[in-house]
Amino acid sequence: MKKTLLACILFIVSLGACAQASDPAAPYTKQINAFIDEWHDDAAHARPAYFDKMAKHGVYIGTDKTELWNRDQFKAWARRFFDKGSAWSFKATRRNVYMSADKKFIWFDELLDTRMGVCQASGVMHKTDKGFEIAHYQLSIAVPNPVAGQVSKTIKDFEAAPAAQ
Repeated sequence: MKKTLLACILFIVSLGACAQASDPAAPYTKQINAFIDEWHDDAAHARPAYFDKMAKHGVYIGTDKTELWNRDQFKAWARRFFDKGSAWSFKATRRNVYMSADKKFIWFDELLDTRMGVCQASGVMHKTDKGFEIAHYQLSIAVPNPVAGQVSKTIKDFEAAPAAQ
């Protein structure tokens, strides 16, 4: 009896493990992650394909409060970096991917290793007949809570200074 009960429990547990391991969205999530990683790599190597991965009316929000561009404005701003042969290098250390039931709309958040330190970003993508496009991306510097007061004071002091006007 004990052996039969143990066998049943092991069978049920193995079924649960198989169900978790066979996430139907996993291959799609893998494609999405590869697309975003390639997008970041395009910037690191100043490949024009970086901007092709953004929707025509896509939006990029940078770390400075003045950095709000549509794709073409962003491309013009970034030209000075891309002309040098390398722009910025972002490597995701963590990413969460979410999607609509029909898998046409994707949103994600990520932690990034950058020259500015740890940054975090979020983005919105959609699936088109040609593939994925980034419609919205927002980058921010991740400020640890214990130093947030110092950072806020530095920003306030900077913005209050006449040179900042």
